Amino acid sequence: MQWQGRSVRKPSGGRYHTSQGKKRAEIGRAPAETHVGEERKKIIRTYGGNRKVRALRINYATVANPKTGETRKAQIETVEANSANPNYVRRNLLTKGAIIKTDMGRARIVSRPSQDGVVNAVLIE
Repeated sequence: MQWQGRSVRKPSGGRYHTSQGKKRAEIGRAPAETHVGEERKKIIRTYGGNRKVRALRINYATVANPKTGETRKAQIETVEANSANPNYVRRNLLTKGAIIKTDMGRARIVSRPSQDGVVNAVLIE
């Protein structure tokens, strides 16, 4: 479990003295790390009773072509580049901003697969 509250340390390196403990609303979860593969999703209950759909594995993307204005479902072949982390390319992890190779061509992911449960992308060639 990850805690996403305020740091215990000040910018100067001094220490804040806590007046309250950790709260349930401040916890985080481990990243979903969406891979390329046969579709697998998980529904998460979030704060306030809302829900998130986590894509654990996904093999199709909705790819928009900005020149023609059409949008089609395309098969994801592989991850070609990822500015978030170069190791994500080797592991075929899908994150926002990653460049993927599809059967329509190269595309950049504009959605957040581990938050939304879908991969939306825009052609870059």
